[in-house]
Amino acid sequence: MAKWLLDILNINTILKNKNAVPENFTDSIDEGTYRRSVNYSLRKAHFGLFSGLQHRLIMVLILVFHAVGILDAILAKWALPAYWHGLLFLIIASWVLGLLGLPASLYAKFVIEEEFGFNTSSFRTYVKDAVLGMIVGTVLLMALLGGLYAAMAISGGYWWLTAWGFVSAFQFVLTILYPMIIAPLFNKFEALPEGELKDRLDALAERCRFAVKGIFVMDGSRRSRHSNAYFTGFGQFRRIVIFDTLIESLSIDELEAVLAHEIGHWKHGHIRKQLIIGTALNLILFALAGWALNWPPLFQAFGFAVPSLHGFLALTVFFSMPIVSFFSPVANSLSRKHEYQADGFASEQTGSPNAMMQALLTLSRDNLSNLTPHPAYSFWHYSHPALSERLKALRQQN
Repeated sequence: MAKWLLDILNINTILKNKNAVPENFTDSIDEGTYRRSVNYSLRKAHFGLFSGLQHRLIMVLILVFHAVGILDAILAKWALPAYWHGLLFLIIASWVLGLLGLPASLYAKFVIEEEFGFNTSSFRTYVKDAVLGMIVGTVLLMALLGGLYAAMAISGGYWWLTAWGFVSAFQFVLTILYPMIIAPLFNKFEALPEGELKDRLDALAERCRFAVKGIFVMDGSRRSRHSNAYFTGFGQFRRIVIFDTLIESLSIDELEAVLAHEIGHWKHGHIRKQLIIGTALNLILFALAGWALNWPPLFQAFGFAVPSLHGFLALTVFFSMPIVSFFSPVANSLSRKHEYQADGFASEQTGSPNAMMQALLTLSRDNLSNLTPHPAYSFWHYSHPALSERLKALRQQN
């Protein structure tokens, strides 16, 4: 209910400001672009209301009619070993949820994104990505579930502590392997060619003592005209990835500022803090699992005959959305603080906030970002500060 109220407040704020470019953007965004951004924001917001209602209705029906319990009972008749029973259960459940969410995904991609000129993906590419994602997800699930059941077999009553250690190690290894093995299955990554841009970015990384394995250009334009840049991996496996769409839309000065912003996250220890928080939350989750598996009434309430690891994981997925939503203001407040710090670092490294400010304006204009979000909505949902707030902070720093 709270989410719907925030969505409606945000829609009303967009409508209230739709007739004129906000005063602090009149010099940087023309009226035509602003009207397109308003229409795009409204289309996404209205569709978000509908798709959110649909998703919640599906979740409620699944729980009320004990659909997961029925699936578990059907698989139990096959008398499979616990690992294979759990694996089949989670695969089938995830595929069914994926199919139920397919209409909304297709509409968002091939209607809304297409209408506003962002979609560049073909239906064939979409299907290929979906199938490949299912295969990769299944392989990762097999490895993850195998480790969890092994922890249960060798650690007795404290299996959840061993399982937590395994999952933490699994996530660390996956962070290293993802850019080298998994990401190239979906996109092409080419080394940034020699030239002024590479020289500037290499010099920036060296100046910041930010060791990287390489700077790569990703063919993001194969699927979307939206743009991004990020770094991934640890230590000698760290690499910088820039979307080709970003290179096309920003100047060299602006690209240097964007990369300095990403390095700023590393310099301020944001990635390390996120890992520590994530690892601590995983510990709490597995401690709950250790307790829940000894409480049969919890599972029986949702149609499971007996407690099981796969049943707990399924219930975690179902209840994670409202739990995450409840705590999102805290997480997003911390994230916004990190963004301000990274913006400040970018200004310091480039000698002025101007390049970062212009990059933010260009990205907002090209991506048709909402320039007038309701304060309560942005407080609850935004992991990045609203554009006006980021520009204000950069001006004050100047």
